[in-house]
Amino acid sequence: MNTISRRDVLKSASVGFGYLAFAGLSTWAAEKGNPLASKKPHFPAKAKHVIFLCMEGAPSHVDTFDYKPKLPELNGQNMPKARTFAKLLASPWQFAQHGQAGLWISELFPELAKQADELCLLRGMHTDVPAHSQAFLQMHTGIFQFKRPSMGAWAFYGLGTENENLPGFVTISPPPQNGGPANYGSAFLPAVYQGTPISGFRSFGPPGSPGGQAAGPGVSNIRNAQQSVDAQRIQLDFIQSLNRDALEREPHNPDVDGAIESFELAFRMQKDLPKVLDISNETAATKALYGIGEQATENFGRQCLLARHLVEAGVRFIEITSGQWDHHRDLKNALGNKARSVDKPIAGLLQDLKARGLLKDTLVLWGGEFGRTPYAQGSDGRDHNHRGFTTWMAGGGVKSGFSYGATDDYGYEAVEGKIHVHDWHATILHLLGLDHEKLTYRYAGRNMRLTDVKGNVVKDIIG
Repeated sequence: MNTISRRDVLKSASVGFGYLAFAGLSTWAAEKGNPLASKKPHFPAKAKHVIFLCMEGAPSHVDTFDYKPKLPELNGQNMPKARTFAKLLASPWQFAQHGQAGLWISELFPELAKQADELCLLRGMHTDVPAHSQAFLQMHTGIFQFKRPSMGAWAFYGLGTENENLPGFVTISPPPQNGGPANYGSAFLPAVYQGTPISGFRSFGPPGSPGGQAAGPGVSNIRNAQQSVDAQRIQLDFIQSLNRDALEREPHNPDVDGAIESFELAFRMQKDLPKVLDISNETAATKALYGIGEQATENFGRQCLLARHLVEAGVRFIEITSGQWDHHRDLKNALGNKARSVDKPIAGLLQDLKARGLLKDTLVLWGGEFGRTPYAQGSDGRDHNHRGFTTWMAGGGVKSGFSYGATDDYGYEAVEGKIHVHDWHATILHLLGLDHEKLTYRYAGRNMRLTDVKGNVVKDIIG
C-alpha cells in the first residue's frame, strides 16, 4: 500500500493552499550566496577558533581544580548540606599552588600545572540537573527539553569558515550516548552547519605511509580510490542535478539543500583533509610534547595534535571528547588513570599553540557536564553534583593565571562568581565577537538563540 506524506496531503488538499501556507511560514530559507563564506562578527573578536576539550561523565572538581582544605580535616564526618548519612571524603591527591598567580591545582595534573599561567579557572559553575544526558545536552545545545543547534553549529553559522575545503565544525571521538549526534547537530539551522564527526581512528597519516591508517569512518569514506577525481565530479554533478530538480519542485526543503552542500563539501574535503590529518611530518619532539608514543597518552595526544592542525587549517570549532569520567567508585585508580591520559596532551597543546602564536586567537575550553559531590558514594566514589563545579578556559582573550568564582567550604555549591551554562555560552560567543542576543535564527515563530532567553557575558574573566 502506498503511503501518503503530510507534505503530499498539504499539496493536494484545498487546491494546495495548505502547502502554500506551509511554505510561506516555513522558518527555513536557503542561505543567499555561499553559506560557508567567512562572516564579520558583531564586534571585534578576541578569538577566531575554539577547541573544546570535553570530559564526558563529569570530572570531580574537588580532586582536580577546586582546593578545599577543610575536606581533609572533616574526612568521614557528616556532610552538613546533604543527607545525614553522607560522609565527607578527603581528596586522595595533594594540592599545590602553581604559576605566578599561585593557582591551586592537584597533583593529578603535573604537566598542566606547568601551564597554570595560561589558565582561567571558573570555579563557580553550575547547571540545572545532575543527570548525564540532560546536562550533557544542555552543555552542548543550551537546552535539553527540545532539539536545538549545538554550540559549534551556532559558532559556525555566525562566523562561517576560513577554509571552504574543510568543515567549519569538527568533533573528534564524539560519544554515541548522552544525546549522541544532537550534541554536534544543527537542528533547525541549515544542515551545512552541523559538526563533522571523526571517530574510530588509531593513527593519522595517508594510507600506505609508515604507520599510517585511514583516520576512521568519518574520514576514510571521503576518498573513492576506485574513481578518478574527474569521474567523481561527473557522478556528483548528476546527483546534484537530481537534487536541484527536487528543490525546484519543493523550494522549502532544507534536507535536500543540506545534502547538496554536504556532497560538495565532501568532494572538496578529499583534497585537503588527508593532509591535515597527516602527522607523519611532525618532529619527534613535537610528538613527545603531546605524549604520542606513550601508552597512556597516545590516543588523546594524537587528537590534540590533530586539533592544532585543524586550527592552522582554518577550522572554526573543534571538539575532542574524552569519555569515562563518571567515577561513582574506585575513585583513586579510575580518576588517576583518566587524568594521566589527558594531562600531558593538554599541556602540550597549550604549549604548542602558544609557541606558534595561535593561543591568542584560539579559545581552549575544558570541562564536563557537572561536577562531583564532596561526600563519598560508597567507600571510594563520588556522586553527581550540578550545584557547583569547575571548568577552565585558556587563550582567546580570557585572563590568564586567573581564578574566578568559588564553591562553599566543601565544594558542594557555587556561592561566588556563579556561572550558569547559559552565561558560559554567552561568554564563549562574546569572545568570538558574537552577541548572544543577536545571533538568532527564526524558527517556530520566534528568534531562537543558543542561550534561549537567558545568559550574561562574564566580563570579569575577559582580558
